Amino acid sequence: MESVKVRDYMERHPVVLKADMALSNAVEALLAEKQSGAPVVDDEGRLIGFASEKDCLSLMLKSSYHCDLTAKVGEVMRTDVLVVSPEDSVLELAESMLGQKPKIYPVVDEGRLVGMINRTLVLKAVAIHMKVCFRHAV
Repeated sequence: MESVKVRDYMERHPVVLKADMALSNAVEALLAEKQSGAPVVDDEGRLIGFASEKDCLSLMLKSSYHCDLTAKVGEVMRTDVLVVSPEDSVLELAESMLGQKPKIYPVVDEGRLVGMINRTLVLKAVAIHMKVCFRHAV
């Protein structure tokens, strides 16, 4: 299991946001793809932040009282983003996800976003490899 890498299970084409994108458009993209958050990148594809459903909801709720949503993704995104490398171990990531860590991690290679991995994908990876273990045990 130690040799199972993030690159083998990451989502290679996640929803990606830009800081100057209208928050309403970002929310539509997240909802359409059933993604609970998305990395925010610059024009060169470098990770600059992350916007979650919770981040968006907070600002949208405030805006709903006045029916004015003119916010941009850059106003809600977090810049202190935990990331993983494509070469990282899925097992180690699974262990860290047991704590109070994010449910979604951008996958970054040399500063550029190359994908995303979430708890569901990590669980899938562990489940697949548990089946392999049981086959070899029988």
